[in-house]
Amino acid sequence: MFKHLLVPLDGSRLAETALPAAFFLARKLGAGVTLLHIVERRAPEEIHGERHLTAPEEARGYLKGAGGGGCPESLRVDIQVETEGASGVASSIVDFATAAKSDLIVMCTHGRSGLRHLLLGSNAQQIIALGRIPVLQVRPGKRSAPGFSCRSVLVPLDSQAEHEAGLEAAKEIARACGSAIHLLVVVQTLRSLRGERAAAARLSPGATAAVLDMSMRGAEEYLGRLLTALKSSGHSATGEIQRGDPAKAIGKTADRREADLIVVSTHRKTGTDAFWSGSVAPQVSNRSQVPVLLIPLGRE
Repeated sequence: MFKHLLVPLDGSRLAETALPAAFFLARKLGAGVTLLHIVERRAPEEIHGERHLTAPEEARGYLKGAGGGGCPESLRVDIQVETEGASGVASSIVDFATAAKSDLIVMCTHGRSGLRHLLLGSNAQQIIALGRIPVLQVRPGKRSAPGFSCRSVLVPLDSQAEHEAGLEAAKEIARACGSAIHLLVVVQTLRSLRGERAAAARLSPGATAAVLDMSMRGAEEYLGRLLTALKSSGHSATGEIQRGDPAKAIGKTADRREADLIVVSTHRKTGTDAFWSGSVAPQVSNRSQVPVLLIPLGRE
């Protein structure tokens, strides 16, 4: 599944936080790595407090240096410099990744907040919305740097088979890295519903509560079936069911179990679309200090 990893770098030390995870996974998965810099039109003089790279030759020199830092000698690392297209940096990254047949984009996210972030989303979420390529977000901090490891993978699920794309990706990574998989099924309550579902629940709270109780019983059977399948295929797997707000439950579980990676499926919504639909993936990726692998649904 993951044979060509793309790492967009803007020239800052912050962006380089993604490199340990990319190099680790590439080595374990037997994948190649391409480091990409997009030369921005009307680029600012500084990026994250550092001088911005504005010339292609300067960018190539930077990428060569970045590729040597902490990279195993056996790993194949290519570099590429492109110019920003008319639709922006995120679109340029997606265009390059699609043309290069990259199957995983690894990038740093710095957790911006506020109205602009709500409307535009992070670069990772914009890339997910624009393309069909999974994105691994790595946030700077003690949980992600300097040495990335992958001993424990958390996979949040909601009992819907169509959302199991994240589990398939987690199985491949776990098999390559020798990771344990922990499944978390979250069944919401009336108070935790968001967006369109919350609006519908206000019209018929009794019926909605009954449906959620039925979902809890179905979740137990669903989780048991998945755990049996995982163990029969040789995976080390555990699981649990919680009730409440999914994003909060995922974050707390990741901390409690000291997860190294969260793998979650997403409907490729960003900004206000994700806000009004109550999409969980953007909330998890914005809050989590643990690296989050976003798997877009409907990738085929």
